[in-house]
Amino acid sequence: MVEFSLDPKLEKDTYFVANIGLCRLLLMDDSRFPWLILVPQRDGISEVHNLSPLDQTMLTFETVSVSDRLKAATTCDKINVAALGNQVPQLHMHVIARFEDDAAWPNPVWGAGEAEPYDQQAAHDFIKNFMADF
Repeated sequence: MVEFSLDPKLEKDTYFVANIGLCRLLLMDDSRFPWLILVPQRDGISEVHNLSPLDQTMLTFETVSVSDRLKAATTCDKINVAALGNQVPQLHMHVIARFEDDAAWPNPVWGAGEAEPYDQQAAHDFIKNFMADF
């Protein structure tokens, strides 16, 4: 069996949150947006349709679960879910809490100014709070 490996860009730009089943859950290192990333732990997968039907179902379930928990944890105005893969070909799902007064509203977060990295303690606190009821 081939060991799962995370794309180096995702490794560099995120904090590890948890392995939640199919996916590795990560926190994007941009404190302007509560932004989680789910990465199916399958090497060589770049598209949802490349996953097995069971893995597609698990990805959907885990994306909905993370979205629901992020909404509850942040009381945001909107949850954005996306899978682009233009810069990182490894399949990954973005789940982003959006607020009407955030730095990019109502536009997408991509290309909206410069990222503001988390202080390590703030990232740890966010992860702890998020995972408390997950």
